[in-house]
Amino acid sequence: MHAAELGKAFHSGQQTFGTAILSPSPTWVPVVKAAGLDFVFIDNEHTPMDREKVSWMCHAYRAIGVAPLVRIPSPEACWATMALDAGAAGVIVPYVETPEQIKTLRGAVKFRPLKGRRLQEVLDGSKTLNPETETFLADFNPGNLLIINIESTPALENLEALVNSPGLDAVLVGPHDLSVNIGVPEDYRHPQQQDAIAKIIGACRKANVGIGIHLGHEDAIDLQIDYAKLGANILMHASDIALFAQALRQDFNKFRQATGKGETTGEASGTEAGKPVV
Repeated sequence: MHAAELGKAFHSGQQTFGTAILSPSPTWVPVVKAAGLDFVFIDNEHTPMDREKVSWMCHAYRAIGVAPLVRIPSPEACWATMALDAGAAGVIVPYVETPEQIKTLRGAVKFRPLKGRRLQEVLDGSKTLNPETETFLADFNPGNLLIINIESTPALENLEALVNSPGLDAVLVGPHDLSVNIGVPEDYRHPQQQDAIAKIIGACRKANVGIGIHLGHEDAIDLQIDYAKLGANILMHASDIALFAQALRQDFNKFRQATGKGETTGEASGTEAGKPVV
């Protein structure tokens, strides 16, 4: 999907499908196209990729009709405009906790390249744009998507205000950081974690914004199905590295069992273990 199509799907509740791509290899592009994905998630918060690589990836996936969504390092407007300048169809903003942050980010995503006091006046509603400028900005930012990570207790406390903020297109739950923040680290099936996610899903569907949870561990599909039944419509599943790690482990374990060598016992950490930190 292109950005405008993906935005409509987010707001309408239509299911959309994507994965995280951590490798800038060109061979992944036709693989993603063949999988029929709607978007790819390119992470600049936890993954060390420079602007040139991110831009190459954005333009490559745009060319095959798959929307590149870039998570920026921090909730600052300058990072959002940098990602969009690189070719992103939308930005995913980590650790958003206040409507004021969304307001600032909306200016960067929807009104780029307008800046400074003039932008602030438009965002505050104290002044309006003339028709020529409105048309220019709409053409300059065709369907740019604003997605926020909700992954903390303060964000849960501000949930209604956050999801009803003007310009917001979708929410992506960061289950790892959320679990740590609410006191149940990496216990993704803990009732407190499940209640928090159900609350977020309900609020997003009521506000007609997209809602998804990025999961990468091996029972992720079962959890994703549960969340979809609650109303989640963004299925962001695993990553290229995670799926490679899982398949490689399974295949070699099968070989070891068949030859009497036993299963592998070693496991790396973080993304190397197939568990991307989200």
